[in-house]
Amino acid sequence: MRTFGHFTGHGAAFYGELDAATQTVRALKQPFWLGLEHSDQAAIPLAQLKAGLPVAPSKIVAVGLNYHDHAKERNKPVPKSPLTWLESPASLLPNGGTIELPFPDHRIDYEAELCIVIGRRAKNVTAATAPEFIFGYTAANDVTDRTIQDAEGQFARAKGFDTFTPVGPFVYSGVDVSDLPVVLELNGETRQNGRTGEMIFKPAELLEFITKCTTLLPGDIIITGTPAGVGNLKPGDKVIVKIGSFAPLEANVKAA
Repeated sequence: MRTFGHFTGHGAAFYGELDAATQTVRALKQPFWLGLEHSDQAAIPLAQLKAGLPVAPSKIVAVGLNYHDHAKERNKPVPKSPLTWLESPASLLPNGGTIELPFPDHRIDYEAELCIVIGRRAKNVTAATAPEFIFGYTAANDVTDRTIQDAEGQFARAKGFDTFTPVGPFVYSGVDVSDLPVVLELNGETRQNGRTGEMIFKPAELLEFITKCTTLLPGDIIITGTPAGVGNLKPGDKVIVKIGSFAPLEANVKAA
């Protein structure tokens, strides 16, 4: 497994590869989803850097009701094909950021999700070849204004507010995500505890479905749905998403 991210420090901002054994970062000449050529810069201790948002997608494709138990808790039928929509890249939030709740009287939920990062231009790919187009994976929290979602019947606005898509802190390649735990903790209490193996539509199937309609570009991301246990956020909360051995994705919560 290799680990990548976006880092600031030593007067620069750059994409780089983290060596987990030495806890040092080697800078790359370009975003990792475009190529893995390291710069001539010496490795920098991670402790001297700040990890930021590891992705910069042209689009976010989201998937809904992709776990049986979550469809059940939402009193929704299980989709016969993937339920997808687009979200705004302006909603992205780096690890350690603050989710801002725009309406104090609305129910606004957390949703822990596995996130796919695309590594090659993908159009009309098959499930069999889909892994060739995936650079790696990270963690996401698909925050949702449930009041708006239920009232409007469409998902993009309910999930597209600024700060509503925490992602990171790192992207991992060469990792098997077929059956990883997907856990969310709210104020230290476990609220979601599922596994990626419980997905109705697996990552390869999602790529096949999505790329029949939409060309995915390197760096684009797909958030793949959430297991059961969703619940509402309140100002002052701390929410943490844990997927397998990935570094935890943390966010604080406040009123906008």
